[in-house]
Amino acid sequence: MEGARAAVEGDLDALEALVRRATTEARAQRGGPVWSQREAHPEPVRAGLQAAISGADPDARLVVGTVDDTVVGYGWARLETLHDGNRLLAISDLFTEPEARAIGVGEAMMGWLEAEARAAGAIGIDALALPGDRHTKNFFETFGLTARAIVVHRALGPAPGEPAL
Repeated sequence: MEGARAAVEGDLDALEALVRRATTEARAQRGGPVWSQREAHPEPVRAGLQAAISGADPDARLVVGTVDDTVVGYGWARLETLHDGNRLLAISDLFTEPEARAIGVGEAMMGWLEAEARAAGAIGIDALALPGDRHTKNFFETFGLTARAIVVHRALGPAPGEPAL
């Protein structure tokens, strides 16, 4: 049975592996190389995960998606305070192992994150979908998320040691 729950210390190894898989998958998509340098969680990933789990980062929200108590996905979000003092939940990561997709794990994690946003009094939820990733865009739309901004980019040349974008 699929479900979602707050991440705990015992999930760290699984979470670290999932973050790296998610980053590798996203890096290969259109827009992914710049995303991996700008929005992806920096190394050491484990330190950020520990801060989210322990409460050292009080605005972080970290959920795991499970199938029969096995961790197969994660969601990582942050409560942000806007200029007017209102709060927004910004989802930076929502990833499910490919073999556990389309069975309700992502939905369970989104439900958990939405409940966290509501409990914190957030006025909305933001999430990112890379260009051409219709599956992710469509998934978020089922939860009522719609585009509110489009980021455009022009590569001026490859970064040192990187292929041209």
